[in-house]
Amino acid sequence: MSLDPSRYAELFRTESREQLSAINRALLLLEQGGDAAEPISVLFRAMHTVKGMSATMGYHAVAEFAHELESVLDRVRRGDQLLAPDLMDALFASADALETAIDEGSEQAGQTPAMVAALQRLRDVAGGSSTSEFPGAPTKETGALVEVAVADPLDGPGVIVRVRQAADAMLPGVRAFMAVQRVRALGEVAAVNPSLDALQASAVPISFAMRVVTTASVDEIEHAVRSAGDVAFVEVDVSGRTRRESRSTIAVVAEGEEVTRASARSTRHVRIDLARLDALMNLIGELVITRGRLLQLTASNPDPALDESMQMAARLVSDLQTEIMTMRMVPVWQVFDRFPRLVRDSARALNKDVTFVVEGKEIELDRSLLDEIGEPIVHLLRNAIGHGIESPAERAAAGKPRAGRLVLSAARDRAAVLIRVSDDGRGIDRPRVLARARALGLVDEGTREVDDDALFRLIARPGLSTAEQVSDLSGRGVGIDAVQVKTRALGGSVELKTVAGEGTTITIRLPITLAIVRALLARSGTERYALPLTHVRETLEYDRDVVQHVKGKPVLVLRDEVLPLLDLRDVVRQRAAPFAGGPNREIVVIERGDRKSGLVVDELIGQQDIVVKQFDAARDGLALFSGATILADGAPALIMDVGSLFEGT
Repeated sequence: MSLDPSRYAELFRTESREQLSAINRALLLLEQGGDAAEPISVLFRAMHTVKGMSATMGYHAVAEFAHELESVLDRVRRGDQLLAPDLMDALFASADALETAIDEGSEQAGQTPAMVAALQRLRDVAGGSSTSEFPGAPTKETGALVEVAVADPLDGPGVIVRVRQAADAMLPGVRAFMAVQRVRALGEVAAVNPSLDALQASAVPISFAMRVVTTASVDEIEHAVRSAGDVAFVEVDVSGRTRRESRSTIAVVAEGEEVTRASARSTRHVRIDLARLDALMNLIGELVITRGRLLQLTASNPDPALDESMQMAARLVSDLQTEIMTMRMVPVWQVFDRFPRLVRDSARALNKDVTFVVEGKEIELDRSLLDEIGEPIVHLLRNAIGHGIESPAERAAAGKPRAGRLVLSAARDRAAVLIRVSDDGRGIDRPRVLARARALGLVDEGTREVDDDALFRLIARPGLSTAEQVSDLSGRGVGIDAVQVKTRALGGSVELKTVAGEGTTITIRLPITLAIVRALLARSGTERYALPLTHVRETLEYDRDVVQHVKGKPVLVLRDEVLPLLDLRDVVRQRAAPFAGGPNREIVVIERGDRKSGLVVDELIGQQDIVVKQFDAARDGLALFSGATILADGAPALIMDVGSLFEGT
């Protein structure tokens, strides 16, 4: 059996990116000071893993580069190398070069210019290259699985753990190394047979054993081994353990065998291409549309058996929809984890001190949304560092701590996720923004004040984002228009709050998923429109007693609140007549963040799960819609972008 690297290239890159995230996190911890032992250990293990995986794949340039870095880290770990700032900079540059090399890795690829430059910089700082011998390419083993002898030579105190990999194990050398690393988290791995280098070099599934000095239970040890993946057999022999153990002496768990321990666990994970999940979501979307159509057709059918079967099918489709949507949900840390490094580099480039805090990393979001939201967050973080947070000297003069505080957070708000970027910097200079807006004719000459919403609309205008205007407006317009456009395309909205001298908070509000949402269907004239329920607060019948006029504009008086009132006919330009009520019209109270408004419609049709279909709006068309859907009767309907309705109120 030989390894075909092309089959596992994407798996290699995925696993390597996880190690790179760990490397960057550990480097940031090292730079912040404190106990260096744990970050150094994490760095060393991650680099060793990348080296082993690269060697297994035959990517020798990457493996040799990782080996050089590993050797430097080993000297730091032993205390032979001082962890100076110039070494930290060289390690950060090396991590960047390693990331590029992994993305471009192949069996034929040599060292990239970035790798050569990073190595030279590292050698200049650390005093020469490694003298240890690189283990080289994986051996060309063939044949059956290598079995561990019954009379294991791993003598000494501790637990003997014997492992046999599955016959179809992918990257067996990497999996074996990962199993050892997972067990190492439970205690000291005193010995491994075959050696760790031999395990990593294996290109075929292998059996191996290790002696572990630990107080962990048999269950915990087995779970750690299986979490590495592709494990067919685990034997945990506790007879050599130096402490008393109330369990049986040997616990054996193998796939396909009867398990005598009731608490035995088996952890299996399958990596699925995102394109397949997208295809699955499209199929369930079509199924949801078909379900709506069938429910409509059977509603007038008096057959009880058919109705019962249809209701059961509808519940099954709903359950399937929930499961598929859950499969697509991933924690935001998968994107957030790359921002501490970005903040560190941006702050250093601008000679600013920034304390970066990340909150709510466990909040989950649809994978497709998470992939798209990274770029807007980058814009907001860079703007906050470059134009929000003052220099250390400015902050000290203003009585603030020299280090600015920058917070990236995620939180759930009903069926939405809020992503916030907050800084404690200078805030946005409203008079300067207004002066520039008046000069460009964007506001009336008499305008002297603007609230946060109007301020955001101004700085998000492309006309306020040129290089000349950056210094005038503290640069806030740069990238803000891109944030607005991207967020709108994702069915979300952007809100801003700023206080001069205290800081700025920008909130991106996103739906949890884009594919299928619950909506309220409303009719205006002969057309039907969908209003996402995440923005619907309540509905009420049209009553002239609650509709009044302020400065010639209609408003809704609701429980001592005065809300702007819009007519859906006017919004979609179905008529040019002045605002008018009607005996059968109804009002939908919509909200976005802290703002509320009333929307008058001709009729409320009901609620429905709708499948969101993205579309490109016609040139010069109304920027009122975030997508389209197919209703239960097969007719199309446009989905209202509720955020756009507030721009004119």
